[in-house]
Amino acid sequence: MLGFIVALIAGFFVPQLDKPVTAPIVKALEPSFKIEPAEHRLISFMVALLAAAVIASLLDSGTTFGVILGAILGYFGMRIYTVLRRIIEGRTDGA
Repeated sequence: MLGFIVALIAGFFVPQLDKPVTAPIVKALEPSFKIEPAEHRLISFMVALLAAAVIASLLDSGTTFGVILGAILGYFGMRIYTVLRRIIEGRTDGA
């Protein structure tokens, strides 16, 4: 369970990794091959998922599925929350 929570937090912080973490990685890889701008966020997600997996392993907590699911839910968490809030508000407005 702790691995899931760590991955959830890591997924949530993916956008904040773009400049401090992903930019140096892209700069180091650019001489070898071209990295598209759309791939920058993917690199951030991979770094966050890798960090969450290492932490979950060190804590001896969480399964592979739990870590991946946590990272995905963390990444899309605010969007999911917004959709659920709209659904709930829609039901209360009509009642």
